[in-house]
Amino acid sequence: MKLTCRSEYALLALVYLARCQNEEFVSVQMIAAAQGIPPKFLEQILLTLRLAKYLRSSKGKGGGFRLAKSPHKISLAEVVRLFDGALAPTESVSKYFYESTPIEKEKKLMDVFQEVRDYIAGKMESTTVADVA
Repeated sequence: MKLTCRSEYALLALVYLARCQNEEFVSVQMIAAAQGIPPKFLEQILLTLRLAKYLRSSKGKGGGFRLAKSPHKISLAEVVRLFDGALAPTESVSKYFYESTPIEKEKKLMDVFQEVRDYIAGKMESTTVADVA
């Protein structure tokens, strides 16, 4: 598993919004400036998060984004999967994105990569945006 900029920026935006929960809506510019994210790139990421029902948005003066779910109910795993797919180190041990790979020929290698997958998935599924905010 390797995080892309998209998933890293999505996590940064969600953490920032979790910290701003008392405010109505937070502008793209405010999130971008606070987290060092290019605003145009952030807009695309926030749209994906809105379509996936993690965010609500409002247009016009005072508009922007806010969390649609409690930060306690958003796991790091689900956000990373939304942007990057499998958490597994190889698709042949992925629970959600399985594809056959050459490594399947060696059972002991598969066992190691399944353990790695289980640890990473367990840690990321049990850690929420609220935990890191």
